[in-house]
Amino acid sequence: MRICGALLAAALAGAMALGAEEFYVYTYDSFVSWGPATEIEEAFEAAHPGVDLIWVAHGGSSETLSRMIAEIEAGGTPADVFLGISDADLVRASAYLEPYDPGRIPNIAHIPEKLLGIEPKGIALPFDQGYVAFVYDSEKLPERLVPRSFGDLLRCELKGKIIVQDPRTSSTGRALLLWTIWRFGERGWVDFWRALLRNVLVVTKGWSEAYDMFLAGEAPIVLSFTTDTAYSWIEHRSLRYRVALLDGEAYRFVEWMGIVRGSDHVELAHAFMDLVLSKEVQGLIPTTQWMFPVSEAAALPPDFAKYAVIPEIPAWLPPVAVAEKLEAWISAWQRLLIRG
Repeated sequence: MRICGALLAAALAGAMALGAEEFYVYTYDSFVSWGPATEIEEAFEAAHPGVDLIWVAHGGSSETLSRMIAEIEAGGTPADVFLGISDADLVRASAYLEPYDPGRIPNIAHIPEKLLGIEPKGIALPFDQGYVAFVYDSEKLPERLVPRSFGDLLRCELKGKIIVQDPRTSSTGRALLLWTIWRFGERGWVDFWRALLRNVLVVTKGWSEAYDMFLAGEAPIVLSFTTDTAYSWIEHRSLRYRVALLDGEAYRFVEWMGIVRGSDHVELAHAFMDLVLSKEVQGLIPTTQWMFPVSEAAALPPDFAKYAVIPEIPAWLPPVAVAEKLEAWISAWQRLLIRG
């Protein structure tokens, strides 16, 4: 059963009527609509008869996380696992998660130590990784206007031709904000954004809305991922959608999952996370999530490996450093959006 926020009450009533044991995984909308949610659900329910896995998505990752936190602080949430925590939200989310037991997740053995070391407290596990960058429609954007640097994004010819996401509600939007802070420093990023917003057609709540607009031809440049050319080729045998690395950079993006504090299904939660890290599910990540797997046991499909772009310079700010200043950064960004 696939459930988004507005259908949660109906899902609860249906599951109770069937007498099934409900297991709730909170995530973001594109994981349900684009990702391997169906395959995970079928495998999980086959391995656990009598359990009904219910996906709950209230929008983008940050938006769904905020909703879950509000539920917890209001008295409780049905969430057992949260899947889709971005690096930027890792510290915020960790206060609402409980530690996992590595001994109950055998597939953790295939995750590189350098990835596990990002979150040393044993509260969240990575499940996919990738890079946020700008993507352009080569049939709509003349080659001379393809941005190759941050400065190129500010050219007056690109006015109204860029779609980005809101860092308050979108993990990719937040990645762009952090990327510009990494690139320009705390004194320079505001000036860059003030100029960039002049060329932005729209700031969307989440990635799905932005990418749908991009595919519909509303603007030829969108903030997305460096795997989009691989998607274009594998799904459509076309190289139409291409990655524009800015000064050789893209922002490193790791997604996490964890057991929600107070869950009544801790054993099932461990089994769920182990399944997500299995060779079989990790092998689905490239052509459903259009991200790189975190498991070294999973091989990349040849066409994905050929066309997915890995930047020469991966930009990245550590989660702890982000947590210390993110609220102030987002407030400053919001003031820019309102006042210009």
